[in-house]
Amino acid sequence: MNDSSSARPAAVVLDVWCELQCPDCGSALADLRALHARYGDRLELRLRHFPLEKHKHAFAAAQAAEEAAEQGQAWPYVEAVLGRVAELDRKGEPFLVEVARQLGLDAEEFDTALIDGRHILIVDADQAEGKAIGVTGTPTYVIGGERLDGGKSQEGLRERIEEIADRLLGEQEA
Repeated sequence: MNDSSSARPAAVVLDVWCELQCPDCGSALADLRALHARYGDRLELRLRHFPLEKHKHAFAAAQAAEEAAEQGQAWPYVEAVLGRVAELDRKGEPFLVEVARQLGLDAEEFDTALIDGRHILIVDADQAEGKAIGVTGTPTYVIGGERLDGGKSQEGLRERIEEIADRLLGEQEA
């Protein structure tokens, strides 16, 4: 017998359109950490790739993030790279492999993945979907069907995300 009162509601999804060479995305990490602390498993943070043409290592970084996800360390890797954007600017792809090594990931596999392009379709699909829904800069968030653009200013975005998440979670409980 299935007792629906003990069934756990599905998490609310927050798509985070991001690129790993974007200083604004690095600044947004504090908000993402605060959201995770507040909601835990009730809010699923989902990384979506939106490499910007002005950042020459962003596309490779997105592929590296997918390799980190493949190795079970997506967010630790993303946070490590975003915390050192200036190094990515200077060092490029070798830096991406270096971060993998520092996190105890299979750095050789990162190197191979960046050469063979095994994750390119995921990055391309994310970028195409982002363009289709109107993403123009990063970070951009989508929650409950609402797009919130943080590319120009992140002022008040976390509060707006919390309002939407609270409403959606309240609707699930009703």
